[in-house]
Amino acid sequence: MREQLQSRLDELKREFETGQARLREMETAQINLRETLLRISGAIQVLEESLAASTGTENNEEVQLESH
Repeated sequence: MREQLQSRLDELKREFETGQARLREMETAQINLRETLLRISGAIQVLEESLAASTGTENNEEVQLESH
């Protein structure tokens, strides 16, 4: 009986260690994904601002051409 309990205890400890390692991997993946999303969000913002500025410049040029 004692051997069975010890065997089960050893098995559970291995499973626990495996679970902890997997959790660390997932936490690292989560951090990496957040950083990637933050970079993408920044790129989106830059492009949106560039497009807005470009549209504003085009509209100003059209108004200037029409007034001449």
